[in-house]
Amino acid sequence: MDLITPDIGLLFWMLVSFTIVLVILRKLAWKPILSALNERETTIKISLGEARKAREDLVVIKTQNEELVRETQNERDEILKLARDTKNSIVSEAKVKAKEEADKILRQARDEINNEKKAAIEELKSQVATLSIEIAEKILKTELKEENKQKALISTLLEEVRLN
Repeated sequence: MDLITPDIGLLFWMLVSFTIVLVILRKLAWKPILSALNERETTIKISLGEARKAREDLVVIKTQNEELVRETQNERDEILKLARDTKNSIVSEAKVKAKEEADKILRQARDEINNEKKAAIEELKSQVATLSIEIAEKILKTELKEENKQKALISTLLEEVRLN
């Protein structure tokens, strides 16, 4: 049983050596360990603050990004609407110009047809007049072969001319 129960002298020296080790550790090791722990705690607090700030910044950036996407979509919609309006106005202008051009061509064609018609009528009149003169000439030649008929016609014509 001597091995299980320590002697008072042994207890005293164990207590003295434990106290010396405790003082040495307190003087040499605990200050650096505690300062390292305090530094580590400060670093963790700073890191947590930065993480929180980064999370908040991320939320702000995400909100800004969503707003930018909305604005971009609105601008895209406006540009597409403007392009559609421009296309429609160009198409309508082209239709109006084409109609005006077609009307102009139709008017020119009608005028040309009328001019050709008038020219054809004038030529027809001229040919009818020429034919009438030739027919009258032939009739007169056959009718006026006799001299007394010629004199009677001349006297009739002279009387008509005098009356006018």
